[in-house]
Amino acid sequence: MTLSIHNLDELDNVAHRLLAEGRNQSVWLFEGEMGAGKTTLIKSICRALGVISTVQSPTFSIVNEYTTHEGHSVYHFDCYRLRNEAEALDIGIEEYFDSGDYCFIEWPERITSLWPVTYYQVYLSVEPNGRRTVETRLVS
Repeated sequence: MTLSIHNLDELDNVAHRLLAEGRNQSVWLFEGEMGAGKTTLIKSICRALGVISTVQSPTFSIVNEYTTHEGHSVYHFDCYRLRNEAEALDIGIEEYFDSGDYCFIEWPERITSLWPVTYYQVYLSVEPNGRRTVETRLVS
């Protein structure tokens, strides 16, 4: 699926469309350049899931846990500052992936050998006019 985002007002609709397509995958990989809107899109997806916690980039903590109004956990990873895959293993990333809870991973290209067999890939790009393009694919 390919979607265009012309302004921030469209994000909630995009989030619902992504959830409809990727609902059966718990691990979502968000790729794109710095500033492409990965964290902003994850905030919208978390809002659509009913997250009641404050959603912010886990740049320094590597992982943030959010809770939905139904008591479900959602995990948000930022792998940008990881020096190597061993650091991801040290925080127990595989256990998070195996939990069945949503795991949203920014900068997944830093941990490619740890990706699960099935995942939902979300790639964001920015056009010169500021429009964002979201391309997705299910990998199983």
